[in-house]
Amino acid sequence: MNDMTPVTTGHSACPHDCPSTCALDVEILPDGRVGRLRGNSENDYTAGVICAKVARYAERLHHPDRLTKALKRKGAKGDGTWQEISVEEALDEIAEAFVKAEARHGSEAVWPYYYAGTMGLVQRDGLDRLRHVKRYSGEFGSICTNMAWTGYVAGTGSLTGPDPREIAKADLVVIWGTNAVATQVNVMTHATTARKTRGAKLVVVDVYENATMRQADLALCLRPGTDAALACAVMHVLFRDGHADWDYLNRFSDRPRDFARHLEDKTPEWASAITGVTVEDIETFAAWIGKTPKTFMRLGYGFTRSRNGAVAMHAASCIATVTGAWRHEGGGAFHNNGGIYHLDETMIAGLDRLDPSVRMLDQSRIGPILCGNDADLKGGPPVGAMLIQNTNPMNVAPDQEQVRRGFLRDDLFVAVHEQFMTDTAEMADIVLPATMFLEHDDIYKGGGHQNILFGPKLVEPPQGCVTNHQVVTGLAKRLGAEHPGFAMSAREHIDWLLKASGWGDLARLETNKWIDCQPGFEEAHYLKGFGFPDGKFRFAPDWGRFAAPNRPQDGQALGPWESLPEFPDQWEAIETADEEYPFRLVTAPARSFLNSTFSETPSGQTREKRPEVMMHPLDAEAAHLNDGDLVELTSRRGACRLHMRLSDGQQRGTLIAEGIWPNSAHQGGRGINALTGADAVAPYGGAAFHDNAVRIAPCVAVAPLD
Repeated sequence: MNDMTPVTTGHSACPHDCPSTCALDVEILPDGRVGRLRGNSENDYTAGVICAKVARYAERLHHPDRLTKALKRKGAKGDGTWQEISVEEALDEIAEAFVKAEARHGSEAVWPYYYAGTMGLVQRDGLDRLRHVKRYSGEFGSICTNMAWTGYVAGTGSLTGPDPREIAKADLVVIWGTNAVATQVNVMTHATTARKTRGAKLVVVDVYENATMRQADLALCLRPGTDAALACAVMHVLFRDGHADWDYLNRFSDRPRDFARHLEDKTPEWASAITGVTVEDIETFAAWIGKTPKTFMRLGYGFTRSRNGAVAMHAASCIATVTGAWRHEGGGAFHNNGGIYHLDETMIAGLDRLDPSVRMLDQSRIGPILCGNDADLKGGPPVGAMLIQNTNPMNVAPDQEQVRRGFLRDDLFVAVHEQFMTDTAEMADIVLPATMFLEHDDIYKGGGHQNILFGPKLVEPPQGCVTNHQVVTGLAKRLGAEHPGFAMSAREHIDWLLKASGWGDLARLETNKWIDCQPGFEEAHYLKGFGFPDGKFRFAPDWGRFAAPNRPQDGQALGPWESLPEFPDQWEAIETADEEYPFRLVTAPARSFLNSTFSETPSGQTREKRPEVMMHPLDAEAAHLNDGDLVELTSRRGACRLHMRLSDGQQRGTLIAEGIWPNSAHQGGRGINALTGADAVAPYGGAAFHDNAVRIAPCVAVAPLD
């Protein structure tokens, strides 16, 4: 290769668990390495803008600590002693362990475990094909979306909504419960366009002053878990001041007059006492919404990660129905577009071999499951063998003390397919080195927009790294698992998926880079009716429908769903502060990390510096703590050590810890999820990561926690 070889540009899609799923332009350098990544300017949602961490993706791809060899544990679990083996030997060992576990306790003793480390459908969901063919235990994927999706669909009947590009056409943009600057930057691109071209106002609702809130015309900082109270007070004002669209309500909603009566005592004064937001700000917020037909509400995930999160999401989505904002381009409430794609994953996931009688284990309850809790095991056998792809449960799963105890079981075999030596990989018996997204073919769909995107293999992986698809097909061969999908390449899977789903074929997608799947205006805005048989939005949801027999939890209701309020209300299901645990902790995302991904990159570590907890100066003074002190946070579940940073950007009594740092980054080796709970959230499960009652105390010892 001579020095005149040009830099070329490849096209891909960001694979990470972010609603933006950005269309990417990728620099391919003359030596075959990757340079800078940029947002594709021709894609009108990405609009040429991506987050800084993905722009610097070469840091991850070419990181010196990247795994490139298969490893077998030599010493005790977690002690870091390994021997190199070949990938073929590693697959042999995994298959043998699966056969032994099945021989002891039946096929359900094997639990393939994955989540969203990649959002690519082939490389993420192919593990289900092996699961279904072999009748291994199922996985109820509850850790991220359950409260948000359930709360939104409770009202709309469909996980769809206005075209998110319409944010740019709004006169008022409300960003509720998401730090979009850090977690979905393209929302800010379109909000900025609305501000520049239309003079739109921006309202941000959150629990602390973050990068998004600092850009707001009106920033509403409330106490964690009180969003429904704010929403109810806003709607009280809308009805009180004549801003409710009664023609729309009578046509498109259930029981609007009963709902209006329910809200009569949900005054701004009532909500102010609950939320800590001033009466004046609540009145201003409601007046802006009431006087602005084109109000676009971008509802995030963060405010739903509480034990009352589904109720909060539903309450916020009701506002657009009270005003009839759905009627307008640039108006309505949007959360996720997952319902528009109608993708047939039969071949990828082996859905034609799914047996509903096989038990379904709750992903968020991995700690109690591995510790042998009979209710979580559904009365079935203990989990004896696991293959983990695309997730890092030893770091990101709630109730970490139980998770740790479970992984330390001598009779549990664990194989981890990973890119770096994560907290979970350190506990494995076998570690396989994984490719990254630019090194394999895959297909992606946008949750925060309307595109299906192709991500082709653009560069060669390091020698020794294997794709998720190769691992699944390699194990299938060794285990005697038969299905047509095991004989197909990733590209063949993509082609089959597109054809079966009515979206053309791979050749078309490869040429066009993406497919715009956005429904027409009337359908997207529910002007043909909401997704219930009578076409009406539900102010009074049938919460019990989420525990119907066709749901993945064997028809059992999850959490205290019977006590869910009939109409939107402040539901006191949260873990309230008390004398023993006087603070409420929110474990918010860090701008430079994405869950536990990117925590290994030098730029991310430099920007985030160290694990810290933000505390109000007046709270710190009362607790005799100083800026920079090493402190110990303790909940009913565990303890975590980190440094305290003074911040007056949240209400008193609220603590904020950004980012999921590796456990080893914390003094004592326990990460932030030692504090969080794994109890199932009503009505459809999930983990309440932002809902923790804790105490804080100075920490002088630095020995490992027992």
